[in-house]
Amino acid sequence: MSFIVAVDIGGTFTDLVAFDSASNRVLYTKSPTTYENFADGILDCFAKVRLSPGDAALVNHGTTLVINAIVQRNGARTALVTTAGFRDILEIARGNRPDPFDLHYRRDEPLIPRELRFEVNERMDARGNAIVPLDTTALRELAGRLRELEVESVAVFFLHSFANPQHELEAVAVLRGELPGVFVTHSTDLTREWYEYERTSTVAANAYVGPSVSTYIRRLEDDLHRDGFGGSLYMMGSNGGVLSTDRTCRQPIALVESGPVGGCIGAGAYANALQYGNVIAFDMGGTTAKCALVEDGRFSVDSVYYAAGYKYGFPVKSPVVDIVEVGSGGGSIAWLDAQQRLHVGPQSAGSTPGPVCYGRGGTQPTVTDANLLLGRINADHFLGGELKLDVASAREAIEQRIAGPLGYADGEGAVRIADGILSIATVVMAGALRRISVEHGRDPRDFVLFAYGGGGPLHASALAHELSIPTIVVPPEPGTFSATGMLLADARLDDAVTFAQPLEEATLTDLEAQFATMETVMAAALTAEFGASEHRFERFAEMRYRGQRHNIKVPIAPGDDAASIRVAFERDYLRRYGHADANAPAEFQALHVSGFARLDRPEIARLPRSAAAGAAPGTRPVYFGDAGGMLETAVYDRYALAPGTSGDGPALLEEYGSTTLVWPGDRFTIGDLHEIRIECAVERNGS
Repeated sequence: MSFIVAVDIGGTFTDLVAFDSASNRVLYTKSPTTYENFADGILDCFAKVRLSPGDAALVNHGTTLVINAIVQRNGARTALVTTAGFRDILEIARGNRPDPFDLHYRRDEPLIPRELRFEVNERMDARGNAIVPLDTTALRELAGRLRELEVESVAVFFLHSFANPQHELEAVAVLRGELPGVFVTHSTDLTREWYEYERTSTVAANAYVGPSVSTYIRRLEDDLHRDGFGGSLYMMGSNGGVLSTDRTCRQPIALVESGPVGGCIGAGAYANALQYGNVIAFDMGGTTAKCALVEDGRFSVDSVYYAAGYKYGFPVKSPVVDIVEVGSGGGSIAWLDAQQRLHVGPQSAGSTPGPVCYGRGGTQPTVTDANLLLGRINADHFLGGELKLDVASAREAIEQRIAGPLGYADGEGAVRIADGILSIATVVMAGALRRISVEHGRDPRDFVLFAYGGGGPLHASALAHELSIPTIVVPPEPGTFSATGMLLADARLDDAVTFAQPLEEATLTDLEAQFATMETVMAAALTAEFGASEHRFERFAEMRYRGQRHNIKVPIAPGDDAASIRVAFERDYLRRYGHADANAPAEFQALHVSGFARLDRPEIARLPRSAAAGAAPGTRPVYFGDAGGMLETAVYDRYALAPGTSGDGPALLEEYGSTTLVWPGDRFTIGDLHEIRIECAVERNGS
């Protein structure tokens, strides 16, 4: 029992990476995601690499279960119990209009409908003093009504509970006693910040996904234990660390972006090892493409996340790695609207039925079908030959559904349309890269593009040329890289409290005491949940100029005085907004602590497979559009390329879970960690 295992469930494939520290053996595999029971896909992966769960000492698991439940609106039948007078807070929300020019703009409906939102008498003031006691008699009567309504989950939010959670704790105790088997959660178990709407929407979302997530985790534990697993199962949190299953079952909203986080962790580890200061982590899977900034080996974590997007969705007060995601993956469907305009995504063919070329009943052409038709994917080598692809079916789907209706019925029409599909996908993904870089005050040309996922290495060259990024890095086994990153994750917990105080020296005694209290509680939790005796902490403060509405997050070091905190605040404010006011008073709004405990994990230098002698590269025609049309292209077996090997584009480097495309005029080299480094022939225009 020496394997460390990571499992990542994506929209199309479930990925597994297993590392045996005793023998230095590493195993990689993928299986189609099994939506009817996600655990089946995980066990299929174990079987494909001839492992039993009993061989694993540790399993880290990332899943899209939470975000899928929210986006697809298939969560639990949920009720909200709140302070009298605050029943409609989910609909009142904030008074802003994210899209002021859309005359028909409407936010998405709340997760909890009005008929399932109930009020009880209680009241705390803003300092945490009880003004009106909790009416427990009325609460018990309400519990009877909730039982009749057959609710599966209850969210409890009381006004000013951030200052004193006593009434929420009393209500939870009553409801759990009266409603056995019903998931009950409360706002201050998730965040102790004062934003009433954000706390309400967060606890509502936690309750909405709670029953399905907790049921899934417990079922997965049972399935693994039944097959001999005796180790520890941890869940990949959206904050970039792993969480215990007990905490996850209580706070499932912490998994809202569980899936993509592993790749960010891996990108940070490789950036440090390769001494790249700044990289853009780019992950293109079967359903979506995601990107995040990694600066000095660290990724940014936001304290608020907008489920279903800022325009129409709702906020979740939970730490989430700052990721931009677009509906452009290998399974993204190409389609024509009523005006015969070509679109790509965000609808995806998923794993069932999948792209047309999979031969599983798919009828709508996808990005994968377009890549196959242009020669960029080997029909006989997909997933190492496990899945044979049907080129003729892909061509027929593109001809009948897109090329024909658009008047491209000649022999090359399907090829030109396939190139157009990929061009549109490139524009969509380039937009995401600009949002994560330019909109954060960063120039993408100053970054290395770190590409992974099943489709990332296939599209990275086109994106690099689109954005004038000079260097691309593709890690070993990019098709399962998010799971690889999960192997490298530490345990991590986050906490935040309201701290509305001015920035002045007299405030810092209270600030230090609050930080110390948070770290003591967090250290105890890390020890209890992970058995870790050594911990490290990072401190942050949300700050703003007095009178402003929005905050920025500023790192705080132990022993910082008011002057040094002011310098850090103005530096970050200037970088984000382009100006700062040295004379305006500043203030704190909230304090954040991140606590870490190191878990058993491999060194990244031990992860790649050893290069094996292979056949000389072959060739096949690949279509490059405006970059040269149809070109005879060298095709390499990546596993046969030892460090130091180099070559010129156009080239394809094929491996089990992905293919790397090197654009004409670019040059690739295999690095010391078996990574592919591509130097792009791009011109840097402008400053």
